[in-house]
Amino acid sequence: MIAEVIPAFYDFDGKRISRPSKRRHPWFEGRPMGSFISQPLDVVCRDMDEIRTFLKTCRYVSDREQFGVKDHWMPPEEFENIRRGDCDDFALWTWRQLLGLGYNARFVVGSAGRYGIGHAWVSFRVRDRVFIVESLLPRYPRFPRLETLRYRPIVSVEVDGTHIKFFEHTKRAPDASFRIVAPLIPEWILFRIRMWLRLCLWPFFVLRRLYRRKFTRVTTTF
Repeated sequence: MIAEVIPAFYDFDGKRISRPSKRRHPWFEGRPMGSFISQPLDVVCRDMDEIRTFLKTCRYVSDREQFGVKDHWMPPEEFENIRRGDCDDFALWTWRQLLGLGYNARFVVGSAGRYGIGHAWVSFRVRDRVFIVESLLPRYPRFPRLETLRYRPIVSVEVDGTHIKFFEHTKRAPDASFRIVAPLIPEWILFRIRMWLRLCLWPFFVLRRLYRRKFTRVTTTF
């Protein structure tokens, strides 16, 4: 869920802008960001583990399937009630939780590898270290640093007191050399193996859960 970015290969700061461009940043059109942070949440997490625990109970559903439209951003208070949504819904809720925990966190829209352009995630800074939070991967406390090279922010949003600040990211990160990438490959391979094993064993865990429910139901009738 969290990975530390490789210095010089992720633009956290960006350039301050008054508001996102309708032409270059259509995702923000008609979406006042203040409305996503103004309402109280029923779920208040005390740490990152509790954020992960909640997100593991949520299911990814596309906006087309859930609302019949191409793109819809749910308010975090709505998302935590229905626990279904796509990347921006997961990210907006996570952003709210991190702000509540005092993190210097930003909601980010950009491109990210297989997720494509228009993907949403959260980033935060602790001193001089920057981290990406991929809310769609709550089952993994950490994901490989090598994956952060795929994340290209376009617009990020920051809260400063009662003010919303927008930042545009046009600076293209340089391509990482083999010297940078090589030490990160073992971590990436181990992560992929874990994902593959989880995928292969998933039917077994589902069947075991169903069997336990059936066994419990049978024993309670006697």
